[in-house]
Amino acid sequence: MSFSSPIVLVALLAIPALIAWYVSQQRRHEKAAAAFVAPALTRSVAPKRPGWRRHVPMIAFALALAILIAAAARPQRTKAVPITSAAIMLANDVSNSMQATDVSPSRLAAAKQAASKFVAGVPSQALVGQMQFARRPVVLQSPTADHAQTQAAIASLHPGGGGTAMGETITAALHSLTTLKLTNGKRPPSAIVLISDGASNVGPSPLAAARQAKADHIPIYTISIGTAKGTIPIKRGSQTVTTPVPVSPQELAQVASLSGGHAYTAGSRADARTVYAHLATQLGHKKVKDELTYGFAGGALALLLVGGGLSLFWFGRLA
Repeated sequence: MSFSSPIVLVALLAIPALIAWYVSQQRRHEKAAAAFVAPALTRSVAPKRPGWRRHVPMIAFALALAILIAAAARPQRTKAVPITSAAIMLANDVSNSMQATDVSPSRLAAAKQAASKFVAGVPSQALVGQMQFARRPVVLQSPTADHAQTQAAIASLHPGGGGTAMGETITAALHSLTTLKLTNGKRPPSAIVLISDGASNVGPSPLAAARQAKADHIPIYTISIGTAKGTIPIKRGSQTVTTPVPVSPQELAQVASLSGGHAYTAGSRADARTVYAHLATQLGHKKVKDELTYGFAGGALALLLVGGGLSLFWFGRLA
């Protein structure tokens, strides 16, 4: 919780002063009664006061005052609400190394499952597209609100040979997002979610493309999937050789940083699902301030009524 006018909270310092004044008044009344009545007559002339009950209305009034001061400071809480207009392009690496099984059942299969969960988790109005890339990028589905088409594109992802053309992929994704139909003269807030297991080794630099994404106000969220122990079988003549394909997250992290996005790592299928679920919430929702002033003021009024009611019931006076 936060306050839009926090300076008002300085007035809360008056509450301890009010309590100190009340305590001093109670002691003064007790001393005055003791000085006025002889000890032997105290019980009949100055009977015992109603104990804790006499403090309850004052406690209620003090709490009400504190809550009213807090209300005047305009308390707010941040909550996430679904975005009614957003465009997201998913880009999946389908190069040979994505067939490594260090992430069960394979890097590519785990990425497909997580992407499918992502689409299911974003608001229905969000436009979601799907790309695959190895030596070159292929747009399987342009950003659309028909998520069944995007799910079909995800299901169609398949290994696409050697090479990782990350820079060209980002450029193609930016083109898809920046050429979307405008709504009320504005392009919907957009983002790219790119998952891969290594560095770019084909085509233009992905770092230059990331800088262009920054200029276009389209952050790139990268996910490096795999572990250092990944291997794939490669045929060399008549033999099949087990070839190491360790994950390489460094360039992906640079791409995310340069574009204004964020880099994630996924060393297991569960990690991939967690990352995509987080991104579905982050990219499919926006944070808004919800003001709580009226609720605070209502609570303070209720306390004032309770304090006044108890005072009338017990002592026949408001305070």
